[in-house]
Amino acid sequence: MGRIKIDYGIDLGTTNSSICRMDKGEPSIIRTETLRDVMPSCVSFTRKGGMNVGDRAINNLKMDRKVAALNGGKSFNTFIEFKRTMGTDTVYHSDYTGRDYSSVDLSAEVLKALKALVVDEEVNSVVVTVPAKFTVNQKTATLKAAMQAGFKHCELLQEPVAAAMAYGLSVSEKNGYWMVFDFGGGTFDAALLNVSEGIIQVADTEGDNYLGGKNLDYAIVDSILLPHIRKGFRIDTLLADTQRLALFKDSLKSYAEEIKIGISSKETYSLLSDLGDLGVDDDGEEIEIDLTVSREEVFNVIRPYFQKAVDICLSILERNSLIGADLDKIILVGGPTRLPLVAEMLDRQISSNVDTSVDPMTAVATGAALYASTLDAPTFESSETASREVRIQLGYEPTTVETMDWVSLKLLPGQYGTNKVYVKISRGDGAWSSDTVEVSSAGRIVTVDLKENAPNLFNLSAFDKNGNRLPCTPQFFTILQGTRIGRSVLPYSIGISVWKDKKNDGVFMPFTGLEKNRQLPATGILRGRYTTSQLRPGMAEDILNIPVYQADAYEHDTRAYLYEWVADVIVTGEDVPAFIPRNSRTEVTLKVDTSEQMTMEVYFPDQDITVEKSLDTSREQSVEKAMERFSKDLSAAYLRLYKFENEGLDVTALKEMLAEVENENRLTGEIKAALQHLKEVLRKIEDLDDVSGWNYVAYQLKTAFRKLETAPLENPELHSARIGQFRQQVEQTLARKDEEVARQLIIMIDDYRNSITLLARYILTLRYYDGAFKSIQWTRPETARALLDKALNLVNSGTATEMSLYPYVASLYDMSHKEDSPDHKEEGPANDFGPTNHKGLLQ
Repeated sequence: MGRIKIDYGIDLGTTNSSICRMDKGEPSIIRTETLRDVMPSCVSFTRKGGMNVGDRAINNLKMDRKVAALNGGKSFNTFIEFKRTMGTDTVYHSDYTGRDYSSVDLSAEVLKALKALVVDEEVNSVVVTVPAKFTVNQKTATLKAAMQAGFKHCELLQEPVAAAMAYGLSVSEKNGYWMVFDFGGGTFDAALLNVSEGIIQVADTEGDNYLGGKNLDYAIVDSILLPHIRKGFRIDTLLADTQRLALFKDSLKSYAEEIKIGISSKETYSLLSDLGDLGVDDDGEEIEIDLTVSREEVFNVIRPYFQKAVDICLSILERNSLIGADLDKIILVGGPTRLPLVAEMLDRQISSNVDTSVDPMTAVATGAALYASTLDAPTFESSETASREVRIQLGYEPTTVETMDWVSLKLLPGQYGTNKVYVKISRGDGAWSSDTVEVSSAGRIVTVDLKENAPNLFNLSAFDKNGNRLPCTPQFFTILQGTRIGRSVLPYSIGISVWKDKKNDGVFMPFTGLEKNRQLPATGILRGRYTTSQLRPGMAEDILNIPVYQADAYEHDTRAYLYEWVADVIVTGEDVPAFIPRNSRTEVTLKVDTSEQMTMEVYFPDQDITVEKSLDTSREQSVEKAMERFSKDLSAAYLRLYKFENEGLDVTALKEMLAEVENENRLTGEIKAALQHLKEVLRKIEDLDDVSGWNYVAYQLKTAFRKLETAPLENPELHSARIGQFRQQVEQTLARKDEEVARQLIIMIDDYRNSITLLARYILTLRYYDGAFKSIQWTRPETARALLDKALNLVNSGTATEMSLYPYVASLYDMSHKEDSPDHKEEGPANDFGPTNHKGLLQ
């Protein structure tokens, strides 16, 4: 019998994963072949082309790292921590299979291995957890991995929300503020929860997708293990070779993990490596590690990374006008939180109310299963099976803070003929049962008693009028009493890039209704936008481009490319039934579901036309392009800071931030993380740029006038006097350095340019149609000729205006064949960071 609820939850972690299901109303972790609650998120390929996942694979990892370090990386066949590259085109190559594997491929193998642990039933639907700060593209990649693993249906759940659900069911305190501190193997999430009468609502989230146990391991390698080896061995050649050094550090990572785990329960830890494991030094001597480290020494090395996590928690409290004393609980999640240093730092800097009552390794999977028990499972049963059973439709709240609840029972039409069916509900602990009641297609309501602070399993029994038991589905259902989780929230604000002349670039414009921390699903609307390009019916080359971005925090008029690009929505002439002229009013609506998959509606009010598009968020970001972008933006950032220094501004702090990001990229090689952190610094630089005073305003004024001088005009002499006046005003304003007048003048120049160029473009279009009239296949040639002649007469008389020419231009476009016109704009292809140019954007 298929389950009526999803019931299965998976914590797909960076270093460890686990699967949990609801058994008789209780969450139950399904253990691995080695009887562990968690399975390493590790995939290993063998010489014979086979594959191991989990515990067997992790056993191969240390040897694989050693072999790769000794032979210069020519053989590597075991992979871990690929969660940190989800959403990118990173390739993992196995020499044994001769194949390349993506992050999605390897994640799918981990999910398959977890699913294979379930041997007593087929699992078709699942809830998979993701970091709260995962981007939309990373979440889409996770959904793809689930489908590739054979799941027919997958729901995503944010990891801190899952942890909160696991915790909320087990505690008696049902009010106050909780903070989830989720420090995993590769990511960090913090979530502020507002709990009222057992109802848990996410108030705010923050995190870092590139902060986790992996950072701690490499810190131990760089600050403890490498210095120890350098004291006893000569490894200058190794240190000078960037590629060999990276591989050598990978081989040391296993020892760092050993130290990290050992020191969590001991004041000192001794480590001794086997001879031959680390190769030889420049003198041919075999390198070995033989050292004893103290807890204090290790904690001093890893403390800065935990401090980043603590700072994130402090920032959440600050923006919610709270202090540490306001927190009733800090819930620790993730393996690294077992280190005593974590509780010590939180106690000293935030609150002493640190709670370790939930298992930090399995809390997320447990919460995912609890959440899964509240979601209806899609039906994949055969009609043959269904026809043999009495099928009952249930209606109830899967989570509640009440001690009694209503359950509706309805016999589905066409089931069990016209015979009477009687149903009895019994609680799994045997302490309560309902009367036996008749159930029909009209429905019946039964009140059930609930055991407090626990999952309540209820069994269904069906009988005929003679008291004979009948097979029925479902056979049981679960209601969680004592807690109720609110919906997941948006971890980012969602917006689009719109053209701004004052920036000469696309800037981020947020949707109303899709602000950060809005509950999902959600709908956002953006009104008051105008097209910068035309859309002619049937013309694929006419493009309106709407790039969608997500922003953790944003400032007004910040360039969109400094945020995380999600996808481009492209509307072309083939999508519209009538002509959409340039400068047409446009309203954009974006709908976001619980897994942050999106659809967009683009509405043109003047034409009453709506175009609907689904966002393709499956595009993998190129690591190579990210490296190019990082290098380019880093150089540009230093140049801008140099300019600010010459203007007398203090940019010391910003230079230090850039140096830190540059060093991060050099040491970790995680270009996506470095680029994300570089964007954060670039936004600070842009803020400084915006407020740096007269120089920037002067630049804007010069740019506005230059665009006016070079604007395409039908009769330039008609506007030469006004342009001359503007030139004089610009020169006087620049000489006086009057910032307020300059800003007003920029607006006047831009408005004037917009007004005179629209008429010129209409006239150029009409001239084009006149010259190419015979080569265009008109739908109504005679009518088109008559309209064109009337429009040209208006132009030649000197009385033409934008309003008078618009009806003619619109009608001629409707009757024209698919030919290019002189005012056609082409849109550059999108790359991993949005469009390569900004033509076709809304404004």
